[in-house]
Amino acid sequence: MRIALIAIDKPNAQSLRLDNRAAHLAYVADTGVVELAGPFLDGDGNMTGSLLVLVLDNMSDAENWAANEPYAKAGLFESVSLREWKKVIG
Repeated sequence: MRIALIAIDKPNAQSLRLDNRAAHLAYVADTGVVELAGPFLDGDGNMTGSLLVLVLDNMSDAENWAANEPYAKAGLFESVSLREWKKVIG
């Protein structure tokens, strides 16, 4: 199943995001469950959150993946939402 992870950064957390970016990218690569990913941007082009589409067997696996994600462990996110998602185009 596909699950969209929508995460919004805490205010003024750009340096926390940048400090943990290499670990985040390594986790994404190493786990191999991310089909699509990218940051949300503000009007100045600064990263303010994340959208990832995960391909996993169930929501429990997605919750576990999200809890172990380096940005989450570093306390970057103000909120995280996991929603089952159906790919229609692309």
